Amino acid sequence: MDIFSFYMPTRLFFGHGSVKKLARARLPEGRGLIITGGTSTTRLGYVAKVADALAEAGHETMVYNKVQPNPTIEGVRECAALCRAENIAFVVGLGGGSSIDTAKAVAIMATNEGDWWDYIHGGTGGGKRIAKAGLPIVAIPTTAGTGTEADPFTVITNGEEKIGGGGEKCFPTISIVDPDFMMTVPPHLTAYQGFDAFFHAAEGYIATTASPISEMFSLKAIELIGRSLATAVHEGGNAEARADVALANTLAGFVETLSSCTGEHALEHALSAFHPALPHGAGLIMISKAYWSRFFESSGDKLVAIARALGHTDANKPEDFITALADLQKRCNVSELRLSGYGVQQADFGKYADNAIETMGGLFRVDPRPLTREDIIAILAESYK
Repeated sequence: MDIFSFYMPTRLFFGHGSVKKLARARLPEGRGLIITGGTSTTRLGYVAKVADALAEAGHETMVYNKVQPNPTIEGVRECAALCRAENIAFVVGLGGGSSIDTAKAVAIMATNEGDWWDYIHGGTGGGKRIAKAGLPIVAIPTTAGTGTEADPFTVITNGEEKIGGGGEKCFPTISIVDPDFMMTVPPHLTAYQGFDAFFHAAEGYIATTASPISEMFSLKAIELIGRSLATAVHEGGNAEARADVALANTLAGFVETLSSCTGEHALEHALSAFHPALPHGAGLIMISKAYWSRFFESSGDKLVAIARALGHTDANKPEDFITALADLQKRCNVSELRLSGYGVQQADFGKYADNAIETMGGLFRVDPRPLTREDIIAILAESYK
């Protein structure tokens, strides 16, 4: 039996209407800062519902609503300065992974010296250890893709570097996973986000850091996605399908905590660092077949298990995983995505590979077999259209 540990300090509430749990949540006295982006969380009434629940618990709130889809270091700095100036007692990340990741970084910056990038390991990051606990973090996802409500990591962009960071001090204090907040996500974004969750679970399953407990969460998350993601894409108002995908996303977050993402994520982060308009999940979809085909020999049994979890119960060889993956992409209307549609250039493949290795090279080290720079460039070439 493998040796492993399981540390998950977040109190998590799941289910329709669970946002009401905030009215009885144990949070420090004082004002909270709701960190969100765009206009949809306000327009759909989510900000008001969160503020009302916190008001019932005796907390005043402020709102910071400038988070970008690929959150930037500049946004983190601006929000952290507001947090300090207003003597904020806790932060609430409300929205997609960008809002929650921003809230995590801001919570650390509010109590630690220096800049968030001082605590990034990779690229131009300072590589420092986070010394002090951050402000308490409440994570309330309105999308099902990143799993950041169930892990201690963030992904922040600084120029041409898009790097994951964090550590145990970045776990949310409370996470509220309320599928009611996910019912209006458009079909294409539902698909992109759902595939992000799928790859968190699947990558963590084949990673060399996998353990019996992470594998359990991986397979259940993959089963839920295979069963319900296409339904959620085509029937956005289907509450059962939305709940299935929301749960899969959270379970995949556990996988990120217990195991790791792999080189697929490092490569996509490089692509979307240079092309911020490229949705992370879409980028993963586009490179997935070429990436996963590299592991037929090293991870054959696990690829068969993933294919079966996706619903292809007759799978018996590694190549059946690619068939199952292609089938799910087709059912979710994302099989025709093109890297060229987002400005990715063939002449830049070496630059993307180098960026991935330099900024998040640790993820390649947990791949089931080593991938060389030439392998990475070949994956991009095979994915390009």
